[in-house]
Amino acid sequence: MTQENNNGRLIAIITMCFIFAMISFVTNMGAPFGNIWGYKYDFAASWGNLMNFTAYLFMGIPSGMLLKKIGYKKTALAALILGIIGLGVQYLSSITGDTTIINTINGVGVTANLYIYMLGALICGVCVCMLNTVVNPMLNMLGGGGNKGNQLIQVGGTLNSLTATLTPMLAGILVGTVTADTNMGDVAPLLFIGIGVFAISFLIISRVAIPEPNFGDEGESESLMSSMKGALSHRHLVLGIIAIFFYVGVEIGIPMELNFYVSGMNFEGAAAIGGTLAASYWFMMLIGRASSTAISGKVSTSMQMTVVSAVAICLLLAAIFIPETVTIGFKGHEIPVKVFFIAACGLCTSVMWGGIFNLSVEGLGKYTEAASGLFMMMVVGGGLMPWLQDIVAKSSGTIFSYWIQVAMLAYILFYSTIGCKVTKRSDGK
Repeated sequence: MTQENNNGRLIAIITMCFIFAMISFVTNMGAPFGNIWGYKYDFAASWGNLMNFTAYLFMGIPSGMLLKKIGYKKTALAALILGIIGLGVQYLSSITGDTTIINTINGVGVTANLYIYMLGALICGVCVCMLNTVVNPMLNMLGGGGNKGNQLIQVGGTLNSLTATLTPMLAGILVGTVTADTNMGDVAPLLFIGIGVFAISFLIISRVAIPEPNFGDEGESESLMSSMKGALSHRHLVLGIIAIFFYVGVEIGIPMELNFYVSGMNFEGAAAIGGTLAASYWFMMLIGRASSTAISGKVSTSMQMTVVSAVAICLLLAAIFIPETVTIGFKGHEIPVKVFFIAACGLCTSVMWGGIFNLSVEGLGKYTEAASGLFMMMVVGGGLMPWLQDIVAKSSGTIFSYWIQVAMLAYILFYSTIGCKVTKRSDGK
């Protein structure tokens, strides 16, 4: 490989890792923003997060097809423009529509600004779906697939976790304690930071050369249905997209309910502490991804996934069964010990995204882009499963709702040990 090719590959890796970081910055606004809307509308705490991930359901496959139609770079640039628009619309919800009642839910008049916020969250969901569709196959390809491909995804994931840590922490600092007067205007600086980051990213990416991978034979063109059918003929991909549906529900649901749980405690500054503890979950993910980066070239993805799935189940079971009366002093308040077991799950979930993607696309060859679209479509689990968990939490208690997380992790454990085995290949290897 020439020096020019090496330089181009390095620039592409840095660019993709930068995009990876932005994805979590926007996505993780859902939980702290949910605290604001949930105070005014108890039923709407998880609606923004639901809208964000619903976008994956209808945009996942089109995003995969966009990679073939216009390429990776143009798809990323289009996504960044949508991100700027989506964050701008969310900001509008703080300055307009707060007195116009649209309808009534559970006897409460719902004003237009909630729906404006939800529209912005949906647009941002389309943005991050497109970015995810670009980043994951690109990093896997640049790493050469296999354990090395997973290692490179974990590098990007480390930066992803860094921004994921900052989002709830910054939101908690800006809000402090959620009251009847708290609104989206209080977190406007966070939205402006996001808009600025997207704008700078657009300028950077528009000026760098990103290699366009060709997973199939040159000149080969297949219809959408043919590509989907070819990809779905691989058993390990089918089981993998189910695993990613559950995984994103795990990744988002664990810290979201942790944030709601602590923020709902009756002491001043609960929202700030809730944001800090949710941020500690993402910080644990950062540590886990950084550690995985160091070992992924030597330890198989399947082995890593098996270990972290089993440990996560044990941590949540401990959190469920430890009495709430067992507390520890934290920032001047007595906090149930169980919340720290929940936050520690970040160490385990840290490697799951890259691990599941890496295992799912192994041996797909020319079907990798179609598979990436299918993969992204199932990320809707990050909206549906936390929404379901929140319903259970409101009816049966937050800690009881974590049984849903245990069940999803049990499936991921199954996939890591049995479901990921490749029974056929389309890459000629």
